[in-house]
Amino acid sequence: MSERLIHMAGHVTERHITRTGQGGDRDVFEYALLKVVPRVERGECINAGVIVYCRAQAYLGARTHLDEARLLALDPAADVAGVRAALGAVEGVCGGGAAAGQAADDDAGRRFRWLIAPRSTVVQPGPVHTGLTADPGAETRRLLDLLVR
Repeated sequence: MSERLIHMAGHVTERHITRTGQGGDRDVFEYALLKVVPRVERGECINAGVIVYCRAQAYLGARTHLDEARLLALDPAADVAGVRAALGAVEGVCGGGAAAGQAADDDAGRRFRWLIAPRSTVVQPGPVHTGLTADPGAETRRLLDLLVR
């Protein structure tokens, strides 16, 4: 089923509505990019990872990739080890268990919401986007390759 929408500027788009059972074997997922902002006052950033959450499959995962050369081009004095530690901490929280620290007892959804909360640190989450996937783990790798590397 689709419905046509006419925006105020006169553009026509189609919005597809998927009803239960019509999505095939795909489930809704949410994702956010992890950005490294070495000098917050300048607002320059590089993408360094992605967090994916799929409630239907109880999946929360993160993949990171830090391009040190790009980071140092933005800020030659950047704390590369500190950035790597912060990215590793995000992966740990996603994985749960002892690596998640105090968040270990929280469910995947609560950990995801905590990770995507706005913050003014060197490693920041971007806005949340959604999609459909049959394999959230593969989707995490695909988004990393598409948006970060």
